[in-house]
Amino acid sequence: MLRVSLEPVRDEAAGWQLLDARTGALIEEGPWVTEAVESEVPIPTDDGDYRVLVSTVSAERGWAYSRGASMRVVDVAVRHGAQSITKDRRTTIQALRWLGLPGRLVNFAVEPWLVLWRNRSLIVAMVQRDLEGRYKGSFGDRFWSLAQPLLLMLAYWFVFGVVLQTRFDNKSDSSTYVLFFLCGMLPWLAFSEAMGRAPNVILEHRNFVKKLVFPVEILPVNLVFSGIVSSALALIVYLFFLMATRERIPPEALWIPVLLAPQLLLTLGLCWAWAAVGLFARDLGQVNGFLLTLIFFLTPICYPTEKLPAAATAILQKSPIFKLVGEYRLLFISEKPPDWPVMVQLAVMSLVIFYLGYGVFRKLRPSFPDVL
Repeated sequence: MLRVSLEPVRDEAAGWQLLDARTGALIEEGPWVTEAVESEVPIPTDDGDYRVLVSTVSAERGWAYSRGASMRVVDVAVRHGAQSITKDRRTTIQALRWLGLPGRLVNFAVEPWLVLWRNRSLIVAMVQRDLEGRYKGSFGDRFWSLAQPLLLMLAYWFVFGVVLQTRFDNKSDSSTYVLFFLCGMLPWLAFSEAMGRAPNVILEHRNFVKKLVFPVEILPVNLVFSGIVSSALALIVYLFFLMATRERIPPEALWIPVLLAPQLLLTLGLCWAWAAVGLFARDLGQVNGFLLTLIFFLTPICYPTEKLPAAATAILQKSPIFKLVGEYRLLFISEKPPDWPVMVQLAVMSLVIFYLGYGVFRKLRPSFPDVL
């Protein structure tokens, strides 16, 4: 127990609130008193950091500290069942927020990585379940996991390479174009599959949100890793095609993990944002296909970058997908290592989108049960 003095003023009562110091979540609120008394605050016995706010309060205007008035703040640490006061001072809520900003930033920077690490076994199990359930009951069964990306790439190649006769120049042949085109499809397959399903993923798993204590953050993560598996299968097909046409796989292909890191961060951030926003704006699921188609044709996947107008290239090349496709082609077509200045830009953009997307999901997550 922690004893605190409650000192009401003429037109306001006094009271206390017990918070989780790390998250700011309210644990308990004490009774409001109209006379000066000593009150006992029941500090939990579980190990953790707790914060007690002591302030005046009124039914009409609420807590005085929320209006900028000073308050008493007592920080209590509980370790192995023993409690100790780490800090006791008078301050305002604005000053408290500024003082706690570095800690909150550190917590936010670490939080998404902890979510991924702590739930890694569950993520693997759900990705496996998703891949097995996708084609369960069909005659092809798991064969479709390999056949679907292959058929999709062949369909696009037939339209652009055979029907439209798209070429680099008059000297290039169809096999050169196929290599070029399919290389651009490798990152696109994983990205478009995850983004295409993201707006509806919370709705599809509404029972997890409403009835179970479940880390909802991993639902978009499952989509991303399922897409990566599909892209990995497409990569295997592409490597066989390279062997058949060039009789070798370029050693620069070993740089592919370097490209996967920003690709995963970028897709994760966008899927987190898309999943959260898609629950509140259901129309996003309807227009999402159009947006992905637009991004596909604005990215030089099925045509050379040189065919874009110079003004359009200057704008579109700022897109992380544009940069990612270019880096894939640098490895497999030009047989060169990654362009490191571009990779730095791509890494920074992907990391920013990763945290922004997680921040949007984290902000809207408490309202998920109400919307469902």
